[in-house]
Amino acid sequence: MSILQLSSSSLSYPNVLSISPRKSLSSSPKSSSRTVRCSVEGTTVTERKVSATTEPLLLRAVKGEVVDRPPVWLMRQAGRYMKSYQTLCEKYPLFRDRSENADLVVEISLQPWKVFKPDGVILFSDILTPLSGMNIPFDIVKGKGPIIFNPPQSAADVNQVREFVPEESVPYVGEALKRLRNEVGNEAAVLGFVGAPFTLSSYVIEGGSSKNFTQIKKLAFSQPKVLHALLQKFTTSMITYIRYQADSGAQAVQIFDSWATELSPVDFEEFSLPYLKQIVEAVKQTHPNLPLILYASGSGGLLERLARTGVDVVSLDWTVDMAEGRDRLGRNIAVQGNVDPGVLFGSKEFITSRIQDTVKKAGRDKHILNLGHGIKVGTPEENVAHFFEVAQGIRY
Repeated sequence: MSILQLSSSSLSYPNVLSISPRKSLSSSPKSSSRTVRCSVEGTTVTERKVSATTEPLLLRAVKGEVVDRPPVWLMRQAGRYMKSYQTLCEKYPLFRDRSENADLVVEISLQPWKVFKPDGVILFSDILTPLSGMNIPFDIVKGKGPIIFNPPQSAADVNQVREFVPEESVPYVGEALKRLRNEVGNEAAVLGFVGAPFTLSSYVIEGGSSKNFTQIKKLAFSQPKVLHALLQKFTTSMITYIRYQADSGAQAVQIFDSWATELSPVDFEEFSLPYLKQIVEAVKQTHPNLPLILYASGSGGLLERLARTGVDVVSLDWTVDMAEGRDRLGRNIAVQGNVDPGVLFGSKEFITSRIQDTVKKAGRDKHILNLGHGIKVGTPEENVAHFFEVAQGIRY
């Protein structure tokens, strides 16, 4: 017998089109509760009591508590595939205008929440957001991506990089997280995120995105002390940033080390692993109950090393078989993922089958259903709705 079954009602209705308005919860609820109704063309398809004191499903799953289905959210769930986001971009065409304004950050972060009801509501931001506050001028240009104006190349350049003080440099992040937490209450977990030291250093040294990572490897292998100095500055700053996000309302934080997989295992152990460990150990000293999620794309060759960082959750990309990933990581660590984002271009039947396959292989303990990477531009919004509908209908 399969370890899971799909609720028949979840497959017999069209895509979720709207969700009835919800009353805001206090940031410190006590014993109140409310009924949540999701409407499909005027028909109520789900109705459940949400206790204001019940911890979000995602947090309970990470802890290994017994849950009736895997929590689900999607990387880049707020973004360019949504028509509501496209409309907002017409009014605010510059990315940083959207990502560095508390009102817009909250609005964009809540767009998928209001439509799909994910179990995680992630802050709309960018891993490079702290750079300006560290004396590293940058911009994010449509069609080109991130641009670092003066890539550091020497020890003197690295000495000019300042320690990040989020209260001074990105107060809008703290304000947005507080408002998101109040809006979402305990119906979903509010997620923050940061970039890992090596990935941030890669962007900064390369001057932006890269295909070959020539400049950072040149620095790593010819002037390792210079790179280590920069990595340590990012490590100290990201520890501060994670704590700031948690204190502002984030209930879990994802660390993106997207480019660490460009390193060989031996180089990962020198230029990435020690700094990730340092972040986890420092954050756990002050926030022992804050779940930390680690994502690195193309991480199949480094899975066991990712687990050694001490994070609570390893997010698998789609190139790793979920069952094999669980075997390699062990059952004491939670996993996230890992449906191929390209699946969302397929038929609804195909999407359903891939969700079922992933959940079956992950097992019923410590699994967060997600994609193996962010949603791709051009993904049909109705297919994203179907993904959530099926996922939320699963029962172990």
